[in-house]
Amino acid sequence: MLPGKCGQDVDKRCLKSMPAILANGRTKYYFSQSPFLHLIKQLTMNIKKFAVGGIVAGILFFFLGWLIYGILLMDFMKAHPGTMSGYDKAAPDMLWLVIGNLLSGFLMAYIFTKANVNTLANGFITAAVVGLLMAASYDCMNYGLTNLLSKKMMMADVLAAVVLSGVTGAITGLVMGKIK
Repeated sequence: MLPGKCGQDVDKRCLKSMPAILANGRTKYYFSQSPFLHLIKQLTMNIKKFAVGGIVAGILFFFLGWLIYGILLMDFMKAHPGTMSGYDKAAPDMLWLVIGNLLSGFLMAYIFTKANVNTLANGFITAAVVGLLMAASYDCMNYGLTNLLSKKMMMADVLAAVVLSGVTGAITGLVMGKIK
């Protein structure tokens, strides 16, 4: 950092446009980009990462959720329900599934933007931890308040959520890391 005008620090990005020596011997510092414009550029970049990351994660949540819950675990979940009956719909309402998965994707993108997650490994670890905490908290409360889940179903759901979130997070982190 270099000393700036009025004791403020000026970072090295501004060196191209400063200093200009005035005729009276004083140094005038000026910037090609004002701090306000730099902030706008940073926010725009974060919004772009957030939007792309949210859509990518939402799509991944939808299709990986279908694979994990709709195909791989479907028989296990039906074999280990809670004592509540009639909670499955005959056919899923796809609109609400799409909305829910997109919202989950945007939650992940928000966390990744704030935590500056931009690699495959960081995405996997961060998302797996968030998936574990979210699924375990939701399932524990559901188990404590309703007859919707059995203990085996709850354990399978938490493990599935960790895998689902981790894989989704890894790919989302990689994609968000490539956005400039």
